[in-house]
Amino acid sequence: MKFFIDTANLSQIKEAHDLGVLDGVTTNPSLMAKEGIKGQENIMKHYVDICNIVKGDVSAEVISVDFDGIVREGEALAKLHPQIVVKVPMIKEGVKAIRYFTEKGIRTNCTLVFSAGQAILAAKAGAAYVSPFIGRLDDINEDGIALIHQIVKIYHNYNFRTQVLAASIRHTLHITKCAEAGADVVTCPHQVILDLLKHPLTDSGLAKFLADAKK
Repeated sequence: MKFFIDTANLSQIKEAHDLGVLDGVTTNPSLMAKEGIKGQENIMKHYVDICNIVKGDVSAEVISVDFDGIVREGEALAKLHPQIVVKVPMIKEGVKAIRYFTEKGIRTNCTLVFSAGQAILAAKAGAAYVSPFIGRLDDINEDGIALIHQIVKIYHNYNFRTQVLAASIRHTLHITKCAEAGADVVTCPHQVILDLLKHPLTDSGLAKFLADAKK
């Protein structure tokens, strides 16, 4: 399973990369704004800066919701760097744009997916990734992990090449459950990746080893 980090913070991206487990990055306008990145020129430059840190795919999201706007923004993003994957919302115009991009050789990540039906449409249109938001499903008392199982099974049944990218990851249990479900990728906040390192028995065991070594 691949690990992406869900942020626009360059320091966090570099730290995750230096840890040796990072396979890519996902971003969105909200994450850019959180880092104080404003203005189209600055945003485009920031995407390139991210690509220069990591070796894997970097999802860059369009803002438009009409076909022409999505295509215009997506083509501009794709030209920035070979690692850029255009992030497109799961709406009718978005699905049409995903098919257009697929035919042009531009890879896409279909985002804001909350059902198996939406995931089927994204795969049929040729998306490179589909992003089910499991944490947001959990928030409304639906089972996000069950959706990952369902999409993985459907994709396996029909040999869809679209990778399942589990998004809206809230905690480490989400990560391990996604791995069990067969997700191709999880995209996580920086802290959740670091939380995987933690276990009280590791801490106590290390403390004992160090104490014994001093003796």
